[in-house]
Amino acid sequence: MSHFCIGDDIDYVVTDRDGGIWTSYGDEGIYGDHPESSAGLARWDTDGSHTWNPRGRLPVWPLGGSAGATEEAVAWLAWYSHEGAFLSRIDPVTGDISSYRNPLKDTDGIAVRGTRMLLTHRFHNRPGVELSRAELVDDAWVITAQEKLRLPGPVGMRCAQGRDGILWLRASDTWTQIEA
Repeated sequence: MSHFCIGDDIDYVVTDRDGGIWTSYGDEGIYGDHPESSAGLARWDTDGSHTWNPRGRLPVWPLGGSAGATEEAVAWLAWYSHEGAFLSRIDPVTGDISSYRNPLKDTDGIAVRGTRMLLTHRFHNRPGVELSRAELVDDAWVITAQEKLRLPGPVGMRCAQGRDGILWLRASDTWTQIEA
């Protein structure tokens, strides 16, 4: 197959090691009439087959996605709703979901390694991001440190990608990596 449709109003896309494509959608996709995006979060294989959706197993219905990362075979998606921001860990093998309150407002980048997480908040078109480090303590993510990073150029939309505990930040034509 040369192309396939994965929905409307895609906020975030991240791929896993097995070639799975994880998507989170904005409100037009979720509340519009496109069936592929109505669940808010989804996984697709490279043939365009829908392989996972939350099927009502999220704490509340999403309004939009803000970030995504993979940690080995597991996917992490950051999303928000009328009731706040959340982080969901999804195991594609079992379909199990664990959701947590997101400790950082307006998250646009995450990377996870075990019980440690990096979260970013960007400053659009400026050469910097707010970087927060968090730890999973008693089933809640708690911010343990925060700093402002100056990058070599302006930071644009969708500037962060997380994989296996490393957060890749794009500023202008440069990639910077930070480890969790």
